[in-house]
Amino acid sequence: MDSSFRWNDKKKTNNMFTPKYSITNKILKNIGIVEACREVITNAPLVPAWEAKFREEAIIRTVHHGTHIEGNELNFTEAAKVLSGQQIVGRERDIQEVLNYRKVIAYIENFKAGVPITEDVIKHTHALTVEKFFDPALCGAYRTTQVVVKNSQTGEITFRPPLAIEVPYQMEDFVSWLGDAKTAEIHPVITAGITHYELVRIHPFLDGNGRVARATATLVLFTKGYDIKKFFSLEEYYDRDAMHYYGSLQSVGNDGDMTGWIEYFVEGLAIELTRIKEKVQKLSVDIKLKEKLGGQQMALNERQIKIVEHIQNTGFITNRSFKELFPMISEDTVLRDLKDLIEKGIIKKEGVTKAAKYVMR
Repeated sequence: MDSSFRWNDKKKTNNMFTPKYSITNKILKNIGIVEACREVITNAPLVPAWEAKFREEAIIRTVHHGTHIEGNELNFTEAAKVLSGQQIVGRERDIQEVLNYRKVIAYIENFKAGVPITEDVIKHTHALTVEKFFDPALCGAYRTTQVVVKNSQTGEITFRPPLAIEVPYQMEDFVSWLGDAKTAEIHPVITAGITHYELVRIHPFLDGNGRVARATATLVLFTKGYDIKKFFSLEEYYDRDAMHYYGSLQSVGNDGDMTGWIEYFVEGLAIELTRIKEKVQKLSVDIKLKEKLGGQQMALNERQIKIVEHIQNTGFITNRSFKELFPMISEDTVLRDLKDLIEKGIIKKEGVTKAAKYVMR
């Protein structure tokens, strides 16, 4: 699937922004992985406490890596402490950036599927991002001067965004495309990737464009039904190999072909969701068990989840398995967990001696 890419550098045209890219086997493969992971994660019968924990971890990872890639010097632990309200020793700007980006995440988390993303939404995202760094009049305001992007190490100009006079027109056209009925037919992950790139390319604000682009791309996923329980953080994927991230953005040439960037973007989501899927599978009772319990969620502790997972993998558990599974836990504690699982109707005991087996009910 190819499309054309056109902007008029002098004045607004009647042509809506149309992204140029091709659907490659790599994109299709990774979208398949995304869909499979989404299905597992969405249907995993996790207890509410685990879901809350996963979401909180995703928020910390998003905020830390989303600011760290921009030069924030706080480490993961320090960022987590700031988010929990603790005092730390650090640059005031770094601390404020973390607090601001947490507000950004809180803002986009409230959007429901189907809610349109407008220019005002993007401007408010920017205002939250740069709060206390800019004059209030500049927070959420499109730039009115020309800017360039330089290599932080060499000082070399790596990118020249559109002229400031073009920013309002290009943003209007882009947001129109985002809300168009034809765009709704594009896979949400591809739409999110295009959004990310376009906001980086247009560079509508004086500062904070990277964070705004990443947050808005995530918002696209949220509003198109791909929130995936809000367990994921693409920012960590970018920050782990920042050179690859920026290189992929710069791979879009003068012809505007985004294929290479979209391949990178989709692969990142596939990698992140695969990691989460594997973690969820280790902590959840499988779908058959959920159906057996009438869809209700059981408040199982971490040891009980591990017991159920072991029984599902091997068919049973015996007293002899306790030491292997829980080397630091007493047998009496494990037996209490087993008794609770029996009372909940999840497992049953076969036999009455030390050789007794515990199997799924």
